[in-house]
Amino acid sequence: MLHRIPLAGFNPDSLDTLLQENGIDKRYTRRLLYWIYMKGIKSFSQINDIPKSILSILGDRFATGLFDPESSCCSADGSIKYLFRNNSGLIYETVYLPDGKRNTVCVSVQSGCRMGCRFCATGINGWRGNLTAGEIVNQVISLPYKATHVVMMGMGEPGDNINEVIKACRILTSEWGLAVGRTKVTVSTVGIMPSVKRLLEETECNITLSLHSPFPEERSVVIPAEKSWPSSSTLEMLKGFNNERNRRFTVAYVMISGVNDTMRHLNELTKILSGSKLKINLLPYHSFEGDTHVSSGPNTIMMFKHMLVTSGIEATVRKSRGSDIAAACGMLVGERLRIKN
Repeated sequence: MLHRIPLAGFNPDSLDTLLQENGIDKRYTRRLLYWIYMKGIKSFSQINDIPKSILSILGDRFATGLFDPESSCCSADGSIKYLFRNNSGLIYETVYLPDGKRNTVCVSVQSGCRMGCRFCATGINGWRGNLTAGEIVNQVISLPYKATHVVMMGMGEPGDNINEVIKACRILTSEWGLAVGRTKVTVSTVGIMPSVKRLLEETECNITLSLHSPFPEERSVVIPAEKSWPSSSTLEMLKGFNNERNRRFTVAYVMISGVNDTMRHLNELTKILSGSKLKINLLPYHSFEGDTHVSSGPNTIMMFKHMLVTSGIEATVRKSRGSDIAAACGMLVGERLRIKN
């Protein structure tokens, strides 16, 4: 069977070139992108404003690149986790998080992850492969809900698949793509410096740095990337960026009882964030099978928030969602990845 090229993931310039190479007038580029990104078609036969002769060629040589999730499960809090499987057999998960008028889709950028972060079930289960830009945006397009916000906080490290992540960010925010507002797309990273630099220069999306601890010697034990790309350097890069467009730069701080929730940690957090416009999100920790650590209590988390805010730092506590279906932060592993060898 002839391999058909998926068109999801293309931008106007690259699709212009592809169509011309196949004898198709590039005037159809914008229409095709509209039908794929805005209408979410699975088959070219669904298009009604391009000649059938052109659609026939498209059907023979290309695919839309969009496909439905394989399965789903719903949390008691209304969030829904979806399992996707691409043509290569890679599996990955997506979480839909409804909250009033705000509908957030948390997408994966890899199947698994190779960062090896100690308190993340995704990383502990290892890496299976990168997703394409088309497979990343398909997670938004193919859900039966309209997304108002997109966060790349699912499986995988965006900085480890930066070319496809940047392509996906452009598709999500461009008028020829999904037209999600630039302030409503957030990329979360452990801080791979070259990739953070590219995100700053080549996109207009928000950036979140996963910190864990303000002390490098502690962070490196939990987040091995600290040894190659110190969080202090990433923070300085974010602080020093000419943020004329008021992009949101945030530190994510998952709180673990007795590990990173002491006054020593609070004082150092205050020290490194004071005087900057960086925000901090405090998150409860979600343990997984075989893990003996537990989350800091609500009183400790709220005390951290209060002390940070009174120090002039914008701090919020992120509500936990989907933990009963293993859909909360750090819990995504994919159905097949749970099978023990």
